[in-house]
Amino acid sequence: MDGNARINPYLAGNFAPVRSEDDFDLAVKGEIPRELRGALFRTGPNPQFEPRNPEGYHWFTGDGMIHGFYVEDGKVRYRNRYVRTPKWRLENEAGKALFGGFNPMAGDPSVFGKDGGVANTNILWHAGRLLALEEGHKPTQMDARTLETLGYDDAYVGRTTAHPKIDPATGEMVWFGYGVGEAPLSAGMSYGVTDAAGKVVRRDDFQAPFASMVHDFMVTANHALFPILPLTGSLERAMKGLPGFAWEPEKGAYVGVMRRDADVSTIRWFNTEACYVFHPLNSWEEGDRICCDVMRYDVAPLFPKADGSPGDRAAARLVRWTFDLAGSSDAIKEEPLDDLDGEFPRVDPRVETLKHRHGWYAADSKGAASIRMDALAHIDLTTGKRQVYELGGGDMPSEPVFVPRSADAPEGDGWLTAVVYRAGEDRSDMLVFEALDIAKGPIAVAEMPRRVPFGFHGNWASF
Repeated sequence: MDGNARINPYLAGNFAPVRSEDDFDLAVKGEIPRELRGALFRTGPNPQFEPRNPEGYHWFTGDGMIHGFYVEDGKVRYRNRYVRTPKWRLENEAGKALFGGFNPMAGDPSVFGKDGGVANTNILWHAGRLLALEEGHKPTQMDARTLETLGYDDAYVGRTTAHPKIDPATGEMVWFGYGVGEAPLSAGMSYGVTDAAGKVVRRDDFQAPFASMVHDFMVTANHALFPILPLTGSLERAMKGLPGFAWEPEKGAYVGVMRRDADVSTIRWFNTEACYVFHPLNSWEEGDRICCDVMRYDVAPLFPKADGSPGDRAAARLVRWTFDLAGSSDAIKEEPLDDLDGEFPRVDPRVETLKHRHGWYAADSKGAASIRMDALAHIDLTTGKRQVYELGGGDMPSEPVFVPRSADAPEGDGWLTAVVYRAGEDRSDMLVFEALDIAKGPIAVAEMPRRVPFGFHGNWASF
């Protein structure tokens, strides 16, 4: 790269890749409860080679790397491995980057039409299997202990997104896909179900109002909701050298609501003003109403406008969307729940799809309208009280992950885990908090000898 060229921020600092695969025993300060046993898995983009166009590289398109923090008897072991996707293997053999990220036309001609999946967005434990997930490919199975890549689960047939929901009552994993069909960046969608034993029992396709990046969706005990928001996809635009995904607020914003036991032809489309949601906190039913607590942006961050000009800075705040299924209006009612900027909201997984009291998220205490969070927050939606643990010193947390103290403990009774980047030391730690008292700080810190690059999602597995 020309020395005067602008350095892509997603290739610098703690966004920059760590290309070594390591095994460490971590020093622990404080005390990790003996009852806390299992593994915190995290994943994120970690390109194994310099991108073909470093200035145009987008964070979402790097190769997936899994980070495992294995906790047992108060000790913590760390292991990280690349997800060896077909893309990773092709590029590893070539010794260089071959794929063009969001713009398939920017790839090497040798890989046109080949599988460019990166498995970099989520890592999930379901039915005794560890699944690495991303936006547009089948789940990749990983060995939970070794992090060896076992390959695609072909039962999913096609594109499956990174944010399935696990029903705590049935053990089913409910999921969706977008951009489904022969043409890339299409309006095709899929709705699917995997039963508690890990068998795919349903996959049905339908058409959304327009092609959208549908990063996540909402699920209640009886319904699935599909947000089609104006972060649009366009192959025609990409072929002209413009952004494949871009912010087009004039398209409006829609959410499709469907009973989980109904046909996709029954989807009812509700609407709201243009906005974007990467991540909901949780959703549930109250009679004929559905309530969804979501982190809402006025505009989609991280993406340009349709003409290629830079997008606007934006921050998300927690709001409640209410859908009146018995009413005649298709408008979504919206009310604010919190005034702190945040992202990566999580609940106790035992109340997903049900009404919840507690939520946790990564927060921006300075209101900088960026993804550089500097705190962790807990909100009690019954009392309205909020706790915040500010990190300071430029340190930044990952998405927090809740672990219940026991299977029958009350909602919120357990621990909060998070990986934190220590900016002054250029390394990372795993932190453990009492989940309902995060303001007092961590009860234990497992210290890494190097950093874990910023990533997207993680989950706890007890095995």
